[in-house]
Amino acid sequence: MLWSEVYRPKRCEDIIGQDAVIRYLVSFADAGSVPHMILSGPHGTGKTVAVECLAKRLYGENWEANTTVLSAADLLGRGRSALETDERFAQIYRKDQSLIVNFKYVVKWYASMRPLDADFKLMVFEDAEGLTFEAQQALRRTMERYSATCRFIFVTTRPSAIIPAIASRCLPLFFAPLESALIRTRLAEILAAEAATCPADDIDLIVHAARGDLRRAITYLQIVAGAGEEIDLAEVARSETSNVATSAFEALRAGNFAAARSIAESLMIEYGLPAREVVGELRRAVRREYNHPALAIALADADCQLGHNANDFVQINALLARIAREVSSEESTAAL
Repeated sequence: MLWSEVYRPKRCEDIIGQDAVIRYLVSFADAGSVPHMILSGPHGTGKTVAVECLAKRLYGENWEANTTVLSAADLLGRGRSALETDERFAQIYRKDQSLIVNFKYVVKWYASMRPLDADFKLMVFEDAEGLTFEAQQALRRTMERYSATCRFIFVTTRPSAIIPAIASRCLPLFFAPLESALIRTRLAEILAAEAATCPADDIDLIVHAARGDLRRAITYLQIVAGAGEEIDLAEVARSETSNVATSAFEALRAGNFAAARSIAESLMIEYGLPAREVVGELRRAVRREYNHPALAIALADADCQLGHNANDFVQINALLARIAREVSSEESTAAL
């Protein structure tokens, strides 16, 4: 079993490196009063598990019955056919209505359900940066209507994607990347619990490669500890997503824009990367193999647009189109 799941925090007190945020969540649970919230921060910093621990402390054994977790990718990212085939939404989905109308039905359905032995329930939107402007506008009215019996929590790596009308109704809580010392201590605890060993130099490399992401660090640790022989940690840290990003460039150089677009979108849909992280993976691929100034400018422009709450899929597709047009022409390809 994955160590990241085995050693997943069970209580609020088990979450490390986020003391200020956890104090707020504990006080909310103990007082029985939770505001609407936006939990933001990089991957692997404890956002999702913090919501789970909050619900357990607030509701006890009934935490699952009083907590609805919806993924923006499930609701909006895969189109109407995904809603139709998902058993969670089969009773709500209306084939003759648009995707956004069905989104409203789903949210209102879950928001209107009575909480079990509690004054209110929690509705959690994971990957909330994937919620479109229209979806968020619909949510604003739903939040107003059901605020007495439902608290909305938005979990995101990009808080700028949340429109002001919703952000103004929520308490923002930021989960910072974990400090290296905290990650190193946690890895040592896991090694002791597993009766495993890992060279000190490898621990240092793992901490550096994780870049504040504890989940990633634990995954690397399990790979290294279970290898049974020397392993190229730099190659491991490069990750599958880096290789996927490199393959997108290869598809563009081959003149296959459709394949490149499909590969880049898979990083967001299948691997769950925010668009800015996809740009980061593409940038690392550029540094390794495609050192070209036009690429650097195109990537910087895309990152700037995404930082201003632009649509993820539109901007990634625009970036690939720009690369295909400006960089992957015969003259640019020859210069690569």
